[in-house]
Amino acid sequence: MSGPARAGLFIYAKEVATLAAFYESLLGADTRHRTEEMAVLQSPDIQLVIHQMPSDQGSGVAVSHPPQRRASALKFFFTVPNLTGAAAVAEKLGGGVDAEEWQGPGFVVRNGYDPEGNVFHLRETTT
Repeated sequence: MSGPARAGLFIYAKEVATLAAFYESLLGADTRHRTEEMAVLQSPDIQLVIHQMPSDQGSGVAVSHPPQRRASALKFFFTVPNLTGAAAVAEKLGGGVDAEEWQGPGFVVRNGYDPEGNVFHLRETTT
């Protein structure tokens, strides 16, 4: 891909480096840009911009281990080659993937969460 992405997802993070490492490994994404306050990751499917929370918001956010899930915001999804493998990567990096699966048209999906508790779906194609 050349030039800026036409679409993607912007995530405010308490710990930018931790979340960037999580999504780099989970999605096999490349780092396109990185500063202390921001990381821009690119995969064939999506661009993620992970940005440091403003200090007035970040001071009120506590990240626990394991993280408390935050499912009331946007829930995004990613397609991965294998749900079982992705679950192992997520757990190793401080997140997780639930065992419960749902069938969709041409895919199976599981809920997952990153090290800060942001909930997402992981999909594996079945066709």
